[in-house]
Amino acid sequence: MADGTPTPFPGFRRGNTDDEIVNPDLYASEEIQDIYTRLRQEDPLHWTQPDGFRPFWSVTKHADILEIERQSSIFINSARTYLSPVAGEEWIKSMTGDTHLFRTLVDLDDPVHMKLRALTQGWFMPPNLKKLEARIAGLAKEHVDHMASLGGECDFVKEVALWYPLRVIMDILGVPRSDEQFMLKMTQEIFGPGDPDVADQSANKSDEVSMTSDQGVDLLQTAQELFRYFGAITEDRRANPRDDVASVIANGQIDGQPIGDREAMSYYIIVATAGHDTTSSTASGGLLELIRRPDQMAKLKNDMSLLPNAVEEMIRWITPVKHFMRTATQDYDLRGKTIKAGDGLALFYWSGNRDEEVFDAPFEFRVDRDVKKQVAFGHGAHLCLGMHLARMELRALFQELLPRLESIELAGEPKNTRANFVSGLKSLPIRYTLR
Repeated sequence: MADGTPTPFPGFRRGNTDDEIVNPDLYASEEIQDIYTRLRQEDPLHWTQPDGFRPFWSVTKHADILEIERQSSIFINSARTYLSPVAGEEWIKSMTGDTHLFRTLVDLDDPVHMKLRALTQGWFMPPNLKKLEARIAGLAKEHVDHMASLGGECDFVKEVALWYPLRVIMDILGVPRSDEQFMLKMTQEIFGPGDPDVADQSANKSDEVSMTSDQGVDLLQTAQELFRYFGAITEDRRANPRDDVASVIANGQIDGQPIGDREAMSYYIIVATAGHDTTSSTASGGLLELIRRPDQMAKLKNDMSLLPNAVEEMIRWITPVKHFMRTATQDYDLRGKTIKAGDGLALFYWSGNRDEEVFDAPFEFRVDRDVKKQVAFGHGAHLCLGMHLARMELRALFQELLPRLESIELAGEPKNTRANFVSGLKSLPIRYTLR
């Protein structure tokens, strides 16, 4: 529409649960939570047949998500990683021979997944991340100082939440800040959802819109640019290794052989994108909930020892990755139904994180909630590699921001991205006073 309002996806029928659960418009409005709640109560394992998509089981209960994630040999990733219309899947298959443009950790199964993950896992564990605390705290201060320089009003997403995690990730990868505009542009073109105003979220274009030939050509060209860019990074790091993640990837080996070019390029891309968008969404969404709930803001500011717990509640509340897919390799009985070999399953993490059987008053945001059981990072073999880094970044940002914040209010209507895979705020206008 001319005013920027997202137009409904052709074929999405309102009032039809199967179409609604994949409709990105409902994720932008959070109306999807009504559908999740109804399914948890009436049909928690729901056979779903949306128009234009391959059918799948909708998994909406916390316990079922954990049961499936624990059994990665029965429920695999490689056949189908996220919800995408058939047209998008067919286009990618015509280009690559499978349903994936890349071969990232989330697209692969063991033993290859485990061996690739092991290359960088130590780098992202708390003992190693400890040495990054001062650098991350410095970046947090830099961005809050920038916020203070803006005269008491800004769009928090576009001025802070978008750039802070991107710069952390670029620093960890060893990519110069002079390349940040390129990195942002490239990752948006690969992972931006079908939203007319999209700026900063990560879901493949084919997730939200039918793949046209022009979009397919654009997507392929973007992938080729990224392959050239990271190919040069690989060549440099093999000749001049440094203490950064790019050097680990460039020189990584599996079973005594260098990892393949497609795997290496995909590794760079998943680190750059997944480490950026999810943290950006949680930072901005977390601040919005604190603004909406002054009692929770006051409780946290008066007792900053609650910050680690508050960050965990932000992650539960936002759940930036709304789902991942699995495919059954054998028949499996769950909730009195038989999942057939070859059936797809969508694990709806945002629903699991609102499960009334797990969380007391799940639609209340509480900075002192015990949220150890949240599933935003997944579970089992595919537990998020960067979860400790994400927590560290969020703690550093709010540790810098909240003590300096004297007042804050909304200066306009917040807007969410239109995406059913990875989503969050794309605009958060605020008015504030900072020390």
